[in-house]
Amino acid sequence: MCQTSEETDVTEIDVRSLVPAQRHARFFQIVGDLRAGDSFVLVNDHDPKPLYYQLQAEHPDAFSWTYLEQGPSVWKVEIAKQFKVA
Repeated sequence: MCQTSEETDVTEIDVRSLVPAQRHARFFQIVGDLRAGDSFVLVNDHDPKPLYYQLQAEHPDAFSWTYLEQGPSVWKVEIAKQFKVA
């Protein structure tokens, strides 16, 4: 499910309705579609820290990761693709 917050114009991707096996695939599909400067908010039912580690391993320093809400039942993280520095 994708929702855009009217306050921030940042798309929220709520993966709580997906089975766990589909969450990582959906996350990396969205990350792969981001352009430099784009961002989205991931909404999950637990700390998505393993995704952070996988993202850093595959794309070191290419994305920012900012917690907006840290549980206990809802976790929100804003993920943004960084501009490359020449």
